[in-house]
Amino acid sequence: MTVSGLSPDRLTHLHDVLARHVEAGAAPGLVSVVSRRGEAHLDVIGSTSLDGHAPVAADTIFRLSSMTKPITAVATMILLEECVLRIDEPVDPFLPELAARRVVRRIDGPVDDTVPAHRPITVRDLLTFRMGFGGYFGPCPVNEAAAPLQLSVGPPQPALPPAPDEWMRRFSTLPLMCQPGERWLYHTGADVLGVLIARASGRPFETFLAERIFDPLGMKDTAFSVPPGDIARTATSYLTDPETGALRLYDEPSGQWSSPPAFPSGGAGLVSTATDFLLFAEMLLRGGRPLVSRPSVQTMTTDQLTAEQKAVSGFFPHDFDARGWGFGVGMVTRRESPAAPVGQYGWDGGLGTIWRNDPSEGLVTLLLTNAAWTSPRPPAVALDFLTGAYAAIDD
Repeated sequence: MTVSGLSPDRLTHLHDVLARHVEAGAAPGLVSVVSRRGEAHLDVIGSTSLDGHAPVAADTIFRLSSMTKPITAVATMILLEECVLRIDEPVDPFLPELAARRVVRRIDGPVDDTVPAHRPITVRDLLTFRMGFGGYFGPCPVNEAAAPLQLSVGPPQPALPPAPDEWMRRFSTLPLMCQPGERWLYHTGADVLGVLIARASGRPFETFLAERIFDPLGMKDTAFSVPPGDIARTATSYLTDPETGALRLYDEPSGQWSSPPAFPSGGAGLVSTATDFLLFAEMLLRGGRPLVSRPSVQTMTTDQLTAEQKAVSGFFPHDFDARGWGFGVGMVTRRESPAAPVGQYGWDGGLGTIWRNDPSEGLVTLLLTNAAWTSPRPPAVALDFLTGAYAAIDD
């Protein structure tokens, strides 16, 4: 369809660029969406698996992995607006496992060399990933101790973690990696938020999301598992072999997401479709209606990190030089490319997805593939998608 404000010729060129990536083996298939001012251009290329038998469709189900995080953040904002939670109050009343935390003296130091936490963990700490625990990519004995407990950061494996109460019990046996509020550490805050939302609302996390987000928005294919009748619509998930560069199987349609998990991960657990996630993205772009208020969305999408926190945080050096972190989303703070304007926000999913909202252009860009990224930096197919989407703007 023709989309107002987007060049048809440039969208055709974008299709050709993405098709070349699929032909070159970047992924067996993909769905891309470029939506401007509420009008969407959706494109499908390739197949749901390497055998090529089933073509990708608009309703193909993909694993969102870390694109679950902004949905968890919106769920938290709902409870904040209803005054069930308060953003700067300790979470101890709902999460007593986090009370009176110990903290390792140094992030690369022994697990048993600890000091008391300077203060309790707050809801803000969880939303901004400053709770003192999460993904750290240097030497970290706490991370090593977390791995056998199914608490460490890595590719999502929903069949492995235990139920939320046991997950929190295990978490309580470890010290924090740093003091609350000290630095940004990826992921774990979102998983803890899922438990907090369930306990504060008195409903299972998956039920709260369905009743308060998915049903009101019409996101009928978004959940923590795929029903038996929809398995055939699910893409096979692949990783890249680091030695050969070839794609290898990570998860089949009948694999780990084919049954409800014991632990619904607020950080990486959801599956969805392009049409479903577009509904969520458009909700944020129009100011949060009907789920949350415009002030809540504005706060979510405002950089919450200080310069001091950014200096010691990120996936790699200078990671936060031109971007920040709000509540469950990253945002651009300095324009360094045509496809990354200041104020753009969104996040990636490591199993092969990327999403950005641009309020200044009324633009949603969404790419779902079935091949995992090999780095925290988006791969060429994702960068070319964003570049092509912005090149298509013609007014």
